[in-house]
Amino acid sequence: MKKSNYRVGAKVWIYPSETAQWHFVNVPKKESIEITKNFGGVLRGWGSLPVSVTIGKTTWITSIFSDKRSGCYLLPIKSKVREKEGILVDDNIVFTFKIFP
Repeated sequence: MKKSNYRVGAKVWIYPSETAQWHFVNVPKKESIEITKNFGGVLRGWGSLPVSVTIGKTTWITSIFSDKRSGCYLLPIKSKVREKEGILVDDNIVFTFKIFP
């Protein structure tokens, strides 16, 4: 059976654009390799996989995105989640997620 539940930690970083500032965390490389091995054949657009994510007391549905440059999956963190959980750039956070392709 494929593992689909993960609990990991990562540092919040920002990818600035001209119109918005996107906040992300990288799913660690070890877990990203395992996810690609188990779910790489069912990726959606932009190399994405649907996930349910929990940070603190906040849970939401989003996608993780494959990033070829880092070899990791990227998780975008919505502004509402960051505000509710008090998350800032460079914070180290722990989060859980479940893949449901």
